[in-house]
Amino acid sequence: MSAATKGLENWHRVIENGSKAGELAAMIHPDAVFHSPVVHTPQHGQAIVTAYLAAAGQTLGNAEFRYVRTMTDGNDALLEFTTEMDGIHVNGIDLIRFDEDGKIVDFKVMVRPLKAVNKVWEQMGAELERMKAG
Repeated sequence: MSAATKGLENWHRVIENGSKAGELAAMIHPDAVFHSPVVHTPQHGQAIVTAYLAAAGQTLGNAEFRYVRTMTDGNDALLEFTTEMDGIHVNGIDLIRFDEDGKIVDFKVMVRPLKAVNKVWEQMGAELERMKAG
């Protein structure tokens, strides 16, 4: 089983279970990097990557969220997704690199169209602020 296949099994299990921070943290490498579609600089470290992915799970992971295509190559996986946020169609990809143990070492999200990017920025910002306050 490839690292990507192993990592994706865990990823889908965690997503289906509600993207809980503790479960996410367990599958993220301590030195992981997150590339947001709305934050210019890459975010480094398990804690911040966990926070971003947990917030994304709460904002993007609604009843409309679907992965519609998956491609893997060695330690890399590309997952295309669609969802709706406040009536705006969101189309994007998660580009994930796993280490040999199936832990996430690099996670990049790309979103289109521009209306969707703006909606993701708005709702992710609000969710991250809510998480900080709580």
